[in-house]
Amino acid sequence: MKKNLILVMIAALLLAAGTLPAVSQATLAKVEGKVTDNGKPLPDVKVVFTNTGSAKVITMKTDKGGNYFGVGFSVGEYKVEVINASGEVLFRINKTQVTIEGGANVVLPIDISKDRQASGGQPLMTKEQMDAIKAQNAKATNLNALISQAQNALNTKNWQDAVAPLQQMIEMDPKRWEFYQALGNAQFNLAQYQETVDTLDKGIAAAQTALTGDSKADVPKIKTGLGQMLASQGNAYIKLTKTDLAVTAFTKAAEMDPNPGLAYFNLCATQYNMGQMKAAALACDRAIAADPNKADAYFIKGSAMYGDGKMDANNKYIVPPGTVEALNKYLELAPTGGHAGDVKAMLEALGAKIETSFGKKRK
Repeated sequence: MKKNLILVMIAALLLAAGTLPAVSQATLAKVEGKVTDNGKPLPDVKVVFTNTGSAKVITMKTDKGGNYFGVGFSVGEYKVEVINASGEVLFRINKTQVTIEGGANVVLPIDISKDRQASGGQPLMTKEQMDAIKAQNAKATNLNALISQAQNALNTKNWQDAVAPLQQMIEMDPKRWEFYQALGNAQFNLAQYQETVDTLDKGIAAAQTALTGDSKADVPKIKTGLGQMLASQGNAYIKLTKTDLAVTAFTKAAEMDPNPGLAYFNLCATQYNMGQMKAAALACDRAIAADPNKADAYFIKGSAMYGDGKMDANNKYIVPPGTVEALNKYLELAPTGGHAGDVKAMLEALGAKIETSFGKKRK
């Protein structure tokens, strides 16, 4: 019997930029003012008003004299920011006391040095903080480039070309379990089975940490990933002829994965190969419960039950109840499948009727 090895392919995890919803305006107002620092005008800086209710943003720029002017303000409270050409936030009032009155021409002068304490505004970021953010943005850019490189290699099955960028991705962000999963997949396809096990060990640990340590974690996604990594690890153990460890990995995968059908199927196939017929039949039942149309699960179940039969006093081979039904169910689902010949041979040996429409009503 041949067992399929199902591999998991990671999807690219690109950073996405959000957009703000459009907001209708009923009554509009104008705002103008002058931005200064210790009385000196600040030219070429952005003055950004953000409506705290609708999140609508209006951005203005000061002229040579530090003056700014804007239209289209709806009634409501605003957050006010002054930002220089380098992106540094010089001043912010998180919740300004200015209320825009519809149709009015509101004057709001800003002296970032004097108004800072009086208004409760403060510069959000120092130069060091800005440098840290720039470094973080550069890291995100580099990470996205590596993700794209790795994904292209995985998509074209250039497993070796995927290894280096995936390793760099893990070095840059060792908490991302998805990166370990992708690297383990590449290593498996390169027949680096012990490396696969070691990599997936780290990925499983990272996923478990995310599952227990992050209140906002996507629990179903992480559990699915854990199940997939454990199943892939089980396949690697099979290649290493460590079947006991494979059984443990597949069992854990079935317990963790919200869709455990594949893990149970791999478990039943492994236990069948180990000669554990009763355990194999039980695991196949669970695989069938998860996916009633998986023909190979019926084949392994029927084969396991057939192998668990005994000779009676009349020298007749007696198999456990359900054996014939499982074998005929395989023929119903896969009448020309790769195991059809073996199934028919077992049914003939038992003197059972061969059916390719098992369970269907006949006229």
